[in-house]
Amino acid sequence: MTPVITAFEASPDRGRGLARDMRVRWAFEEAGAAYDVRLVSFAQMKEAAHLALHPFGQIPTYEEDGLTLFESGAIVLHIAERHGGLLPEEPGPRARAINWLFAALNTVEPPIVEREAAGYAERDREWYGERLEMLDARVDTRLGQLARRLGQADWLDGAFSAGDLMMVTVLRRLEGSGLLEKYPNLTAYVARGEARPAYKRAFEAQRAVFERSQGGG
Repeated sequence: MTPVITAFEASPDRGRGLARDMRVRWAFEEAGAAYDVRLVSFAQMKEAAHLALHPFGQIPTYEEDGLTLFESGAIVLHIAERHGGLLPEEPGPRARAINWLFAALNTVEPPIVEREAAGYAERDREWYGERLEMLDARVDTRLGQLARRLGQADWLDGAFSAGDLMMVTVLRRLEGSGLLEKYPNLTAYVARGEARPAYKRAFEAQRAVFERSQGGG
């Protein structure tokens, strides 16, 4: 059975590759593995059929041969473990790559997402400016730590891995904020990820879905 993932029928990111199905698409492309996509609307995401796959009513989900997964990190890790190209063979480097995947999700992404959420829900509050300064400082702390660890290396720990895939997608969420530009090695790191052929294929695939949703073909 070809794995099936779910993605937004009309992504709120307007095809910029920020929705979390992008991570899964990229992992499949790096692995050279086939996959199918089932598009869901926001209404369908709250219906029983989708909630049986994802109890929190989000995307992406993954289905294959009776196995159902949710959470983009778990899905990417599953793909990486089943296929070559995303995790080193040696136990130590493999464990460190997985370590970086979790670091992207658990340490770097939360303050970035909190900053995004504040922009959506609190922008009209009189205290928003002060809160944004605090949120920016939290993000900047993580970026500084990550930049120091990356240094002048191309990737986080030797060759490109699932850890880099996840970290690049997390850092891309800062697009337009001006925060990442303070760290040239991180902007170059993201650019290297975006330049990978597998990334480009995944990006175009998700972009095409959005364009069709807008009547663009």
